Amino acid sequence: QVQLVESGGGLVQAGGSLRLSCAVSKLTFSDYGIGWFRQAPGKEREFVASINWSGDMLDYRNSVKDRFTISRDNAKKTVYLQMTSLKPEDTAVYYCAAQQWTMPQSPTSPYWGQGTQVIVSS
Repeated sequence: QVQLVESGGGLVQAGGSLRLSCAVSKLTFSDYGIGWFRQAPGKEREFVASINWSGDMLDYRNSVKDRFTISRDNAKKTVYLQMTSLKPEDTAVYYCAAQQWTMPQSPTSPYWGQGTQVIVSS
């Protein structure tokens, strides 16, 4: 069955950096757009960033533009989210999602990982 496995979360001070990884298996990776979403306690899951199948189309929520960078390595079937200048409001569980032929931008994608916790201390 399709698996998406996130890693790279952790505790970091405000202003710090983390790189999240999303390793995908059991699907034709190059056919799928991948998105990152996050969910803070008591809040709805929200879109963070997405990338198309070839990596030449990117999208970000406004609050992370210029701080986060999404990229993919199709040979490794992995998508990355480089997060810099982290803020306490970035604290959340981060999930990756896969959707065929499109860039996931809403929480309706069919395939999800289990999430990785990011905590940014002030």
